Amino acid sequence: MTAIDTLDNPRLLLVDDDRTFCMVLKSALEKRHYDVLVAHDVAAGMSLAEQNLPEYAVIDLRIGLESGLELVKKLISLDDNTRIVMLTGFASIATAVESIKLGATHYLTKPANADEIVAALLKNEGDTSTTISDAPLSVKRLEWEHLQKVLMQHDGNVSAAARALNMHRRSLQRKLEKRPVSS
Repeated sequence: MTAIDTLDNPRLLLVDDDRTFCMVLKSALEKRHYDVLVAHDVAAGMSLAEQNLPEYAVIDLRIGLESGLELVKKLISLDDNTRIVMLTGFASIATAVESIKLGATHYLTKPANADEIVAALLKNEGDTSTTISDAPLSVKRLEWEHLQKVLMQHDGNVSAAARALNMHRRSLQRKLEKRPVSS
């Protein structure tokens, strides 16, 4: 029996700054019997969560200029039973680890469909059959991972991370705006 079997239309908070994505995902999740609340920034997401405590949440990592990690932390402080999936188009090892440490249940990269998101929300255990790559990460991917790690060490502060990396803030911003290479 899944959580969906035991609850009538469980409440799900969806926070992403991409309005079209939210509209499409909201519709798909409602067809799967979720009561979906949508916000497009961290403050609105937190306000909705305080008014209507969600059982589930799907949070984008990068919400405009804000970090979805902040919202994960706040949601867990409201109710540590909230099952949260961090969704991102800018995946990195550092942000995956931090989102799980802060209380997210799962971490998915975009594009992810509604079935993948629901499966991640309901997944209770790790998967030992996950394949382990024999190929090392490329230099570009290693650079991306290092930048993300330093950025996380400085709580998402780009200026502080740039100083730590001994690089110009705008150079770091340009590198961060690019999608990470796959490997």
